[in-house]
Amino acid sequence: MLVVSYDISNDKLRNKFSKTLEKYGGIRLQYSVFEINNSKRVMDILKIKIETVFAKQFGGEDSVFIFETDEKKAVKYGNAIHRDKELLFFT
Repeated sequence: MLVVSYDISNDKLRNKFSKTLEKYGGIRLQYSVFEINNSKRVMDILKIKIETVFAKQFGGEDSVFIFETDEKKAVKYGNAIHRDKELLFFT
């Protein structure tokens, strides 16, 4: 699992960055924090894309943090615990 936190000053770049995170399966936890829980291959591709496409566009005032964690070791509380459980809907 990846947790990506960012503060990007350029609106266009920030929107493109958040849409890329969503494209790779990112779930928005807060306005500028995403959780990406996908295959290792997809997460590696995302990290490469961030480094090769986005990193050169970041200015000195921008910051991006990528945290890698084992989902089994992550501790979640509140609404976050419900995303990992399967739900059944009856109609």
